[in-house]
Amino acid sequence: MVLRRSVPITADGLQRLRSELVKLKERRREAAELIQQSREDSPGARDEGDGSETKNEQAFIEGRIREIEAVISAAEVIDEQEIQGSDVVRVGSTVTVRPLPKRTDVDYRIVGPAEVDPKNGFLSDESPVGKALLGAKVGDTVEVATPTGVRKFKVKAIS
Repeated sequence: MVLRRSVPITADGLQRLRSELVKLKERRREAAELIQQSREDSPGARDEGDGSETKNEQAFIEGRIREIEAVISAAEVIDEQEIQGSDVVRVGSTVTVRPLPKRTDVDYRIVGPAEVDPKNGFLSDESPVGKALLGAKVGDTVEVATPTGVRKFKVKAIS
């Protein structure tokens, strides 16, 4: 992942990435040790045999480490105190919306692309719903074009 601009991220999100990076670097060392052990156990073996799963894991780990390091180097930590009390949805805001015509409210945290986790309500500011919500105020209804049609969301609260 090549980043050419700053990446908005919450302080919590940055900490999670740093923790993941530490764990990945430990896994990198463990994978390297397993590959070395495999070579010592089978001195005549080629790359195709033993240890190929470990080598695939190592490649994944290396890619993820590079990705996280790029995000960290481009990170622009969101000033969450500045967001508190804002009357408009911004990156870092938690927004309560009601998908219309439903009657159940849903909370979303609008985050930068490095923190996306839709299952836990973390939506990217670059996603269709995230883009539509940016700048909205309590009481606004935003429309989002989706492949299945236009969806509407009424903004109930911003924190």
